[in-house]
Amino acid sequence: MAAACGMRRGLRLLQLRGLRTGHAARQQEEFPSPAERPQFPGASAAFVDTLDFIQPNVLAGIPVYRVMDRQGQILNPSQDPQLPAETVLKLYKTMTLLNTMDRILYESQRQGRISFYMTNYGEEGTHVGSAAALDPTDLVFGQYREAGVLMYRGYPLDLFMAQCYGHAGDPGKGRQMPVHYGSRDLHFVTISSPLATQIPQAVGAAYAMKRDNADRAVICYFGEGAASEGDAHAGFNFAATLDCPVLFFCRNNGYAISTPTSEQYRGDGIVARGPGYGILSIRVDGNDVFAVYNATREARRRAVAENQPFLIEAMTYRIGHHSTSDDSSAYRSVDEVDYWDKQDHPISRLRHYMLGRGWWDEAREKAWRKESRRQVLEAFEAAERRRKPSPQLLFSDVYCDTPPGLARQRDGLARHLRLYGEHYPLALFDK
Repeated sequence: MAAACGMRRGLRLLQLRGLRTGHAARQQEEFPSPAERPQFPGASAAFVDTLDFIQPNVLAGIPVYRVMDRQGQILNPSQDPQLPAETVLKLYKTMTLLNTMDRILYESQRQGRISFYMTNYGEEGTHVGSAAALDPTDLVFGQYREAGVLMYRGYPLDLFMAQCYGHAGDPGKGRQMPVHYGSRDLHFVTISSPLATQIPQAVGAAYAMKRDNADRAVICYFGEGAASEGDAHAGFNFAATLDCPVLFFCRNNGYAISTPTSEQYRGDGIVARGPGYGILSIRVDGNDVFAVYNATREARRRAVAENQPFLIEAMTYRIGHHSTSDDSSAYRSVDEVDYWDKQDHPISRLRHYMLGRGWWDEAREKAWRKESRRQVLEAFEAAERRRKPSPQLLFSDVYCDTPPGLARQRDGLARHLRLYGEHYPLALFDK
């Protein structure tokens, strides 16, 4: 009996060995060499028989696309977008008007008239170049340094001032800190303070547009510092896997608050991350308004036609401080800032282009600078005369039906002001 059992076990072992030998033989026939492409579902690659780690610096660097040099000369005529004179003038006037508004509101904060401000010095080309390439109905998610996009779309100076001053004419009713703009009419989503929250939100909006066959795209702006946030990576991955018509527009201006790029990442900028997520990507000269325009226009066209995301990294430089809460002289030299301000500024580059075409001259420059300052100062002075929103607006627009707890707080404030209103500057507020 024991002998019979042993024989059966021996036969089973021989059979298993035969199966394994046959399976190995079939594998060898199917994959005769290491060069045979594997069939793993998670990646598409080839086998190799050498041990090599991927070096992050194998490539010399992803190139920077540009159309004109620093003197405004077109480098390749085939890349000239051939924009009409009135469009180029609008680009230039928007950039310079934004620059004038920045200077006046920055000084306003320094004088204690508003609580906070962020300038856009040096990055104006990324704003208007991309804005001009979009459809007016495309949805914009900004970070906080995209005022030029809103200005290009026609947002009036009065509302810029209203938001920064938080007076009764502010569409946000004074509830947001300055430079947190928003406009439903101009399809510009109200800015949020936390970095990168807008990135997954933009992807969700783009996915909804795709499902509605809306023939629209979403553009989402952020800085290279915000690209280190987890929301950025989640947004990239969702956009790629869900095939969303969204343009990720990264303004790489060299510094995230007081942190230089050398301390933010070790890879080749932000655009190098795009292929890793399966996103078509390009790096452009952000101080070249035509390069920004061309890249955004083509990415927008393909995003809508093909339902896929694009990543644009616009290389530029933040000439101003990060905000009025920052002193950039503590972490960078004056010479470095002066170089970018005087040698490679998007406004001067476009001015050279217009001068070369005969569309602009020194007399028109002087007249426009005077006129733009007048416009900003008029809006500024009007904003200072406006009252603050009514304190009762603290309790509105949050719930459709006011909950009991919030109603008690509202009534409590009203009683408090009736008793002690003399101690508050209520004359400065709307009733």
